[in-house]
Amino acid sequence: MEQRSPSAHGIPHPPFDPDVRRALEEGEDVVVGLAASEITALRAGAVPPTREAYTLGGRFADRAARTVAADGAEVRLTVLTPRDEPGPFPVVFHIHGGGMVVGGAHDVLPDLGPTALDLGCAIVSVEYRLAPENPYPAPLDDVYAGWEWVAREGSAWGLDPTRVIVHGVSAGGGLAAGAVLRARDHGGPAALGQMLVYPMLDHRNDSASARQMEGLGAWDRRANATGWAAYLGALDADAVPAYASPALAADLGGLPATFIEVGSAETFRDEDVDYARRIWAAGGDAELHVWPGGAHAFDALAPDAALSRDARDARVRWLRRVLGR
Repeated sequence: MEQRSPSAHGIPHPPFDPDVRRALEEGEDVVVGLAASEITALRAGAVPPTREAYTLGGRFADRAARTVAADGAEVRLTVLTPRDEPGPFPVVFHIHGGGMVVGGAHDVLPDLGPTALDLGCAIVSVEYRLAPENPYPAPLDDVYAGWEWVAREGSAWGLDPTRVIVHGVSAGGGLAAGAVLRARDHGGPAALGQMLVYPMLDHRNDSASARQMEGLGAWDRRANATGWAAYLGALDADAVPAYASPALAADLGGLPATFIEVGSAETFRDEDVDYARRIWAAGGDAELHVWPGGAHAFDALAPDAALSRDARDARVRWLRRVLGR
């Protein structure tokens, strides 16, 4: 697996924040490029958080739920509710990242948990099937089935199905955007908002930022091509639906309040900025942050950097405003 490589095109690129640059230089597990043959090794090296970590030492009650996707597959959900506090709780419906090919429902929960507790929210995290073994629509079907479970059965679990934030990180951000589009078009469950954290939105993978950052930072254009090929499987390039690649959506009107963030020095910058622009053009509500010097997943790479703290603070402020907290 390629950890670092020189610039593929010699195109000038935005500078990395000093703390982010240091993390990229010193990190031994930073994924820059990724080939399909390296997916197995990437999964083998992943270390999921412990139960102690993702429940914040028992501050969350941890329960498992099950539902069924459109194709009959079982979908596993992790339901975390603030312990010893009365509900019903607003819900952060979390969709993990991993380029569609790696990751699990408990990823990011140790970082997301303090925010949820501060806002009095529950977290529901979905264990969607991974590509390439399970290409589109299986991962999106799992996410959508989990969200429908919250709408249908959440009240019995102390959740408030009328106050849901669909929250996705990286590949999970693309799945979140796809699920929200599908719900809008097909009368599905309602969301107060969608929080898309450096989301993976465009399978065409040919923006100026994708070319500019090839071979640099984290999760470059080559890795992105591998993730998209795994997710789309045998789909013809001309037949990719917007629910799979949300940047293809002809109309971005009628969406819930949207938060989008991305780094200035990452593959997804231009597609994410354009998604926010098109929501505004359709008369929608979007808050966009482009963090200067941020590589992909900069807040995970350099969690103590001032840039990462600013990004986390911006997320909390938006959530507090949308939830009325």
